[in-house]
Amino acid sequence: SGVAWNESQHCRLLAPEQLQLCRRHLEVMPSVVLAARRTQELCQQSFADMRWNCSSIRRAPSFGPDLLTGTREAAFVHALAAAAVARGIARSCASGELPLCSCGPGPSEPPLPGSRWGGCGDNLSHGLQLGAAFTDGSARAGTGGTPGLRAVNRHNGAVGRAVLSDSLDTRCKCHGVSGSCSVKTCWKGLPDLGEIASDLKSRYLAALKVTHRLVGPRKQLIPKEGDARPVTEMDLVYLINSPDYCTPNPQLGSLGTQDRSSVGSDSCDLLCCGRGYNTYTEEVQERCHCRYRWCCSVVCRRCRRSLERHVC
Repeated sequence: SGVAWNESQHCRLLAPEQLQLCRRHLEVMPSVVLAARRTQELCQQSFADMRWNCSSIRRAPSFGPDLLTGTREAAFVHALAAAAVARGIARSCASGELPLCSCGPGPSEPPLPGSRWGGCGDNLSHGLQLGAAFTDGSARAGTGGTPGLRAVNRHNGAVGRAVLSDSLDTRCKCHGVSGSCSVKTCWKGLPDLGEIASDLKSRYLAALKVTHRLVGPRKQLIPKEGDARPVTEMDLVYLINSPDYCTPNPQLGSLGTQDRSSVGSDSCDLLCCGRGYNTYTEEVQERCHCRYRWCCSVVCRRCRRSLERHVC
């Protein structure tokens, strides 16, 4: 992301369905790279204390079966990645980093009393349009797995963008004499991606297992269980059950939980799959008693403290 993208050097590393988009929109690619990195970070943070801890995302783009076979975990990753790319482009437009887009359009509704529309809102519409073209490329091109898998990936990407769209809210800045707020300038902005990840984690836990079946003239995603509620545009969906991730199984994409560690013991029974765990005390060094030194540095001491760790 720190270098200028070169059409021949960088774009050719992408999947075929993303190659043309990269060549047409080279200036967008640093935003896509940052979105991918943020997706990796947030996925691992969101699942840090669970049996599947999203560590396999570091192998991108060489994913394993846990992220290639239509699992519940793949649903979360596809949705978060779609939201991250759309948000990254929307924010880059507003910050002036992209030459072909700028601030988002002004809201159509009237401002609240005592406020006015202004500032530079995130360009959500441009982010959604270009983000969908990039992240859903393989599903639209008819590549990347079975028709059912492509339909599921396309649906989950749309869920991620829908959650992002719903998160667009009003931000305001006060103006007035001596810090008063006699007038507020407001605009529409997107929250930190961590909020989106938290929302999608809840949808991951409530995801629906589906099948891709002919309904009328075309195939649709419908619940696998006959008594399940219908699939909505805000539901994450998956095709196959995930393994329990307790023991290593490369064919299923399970790395197992042996030697996994946790600072708190409250999640160890789940994390260690009932096999038990060992507890030990570790001494760590960290920065402490930091103070600002004029001019212009921060000086800290090194402190030691004991940390209790639990290892499966």
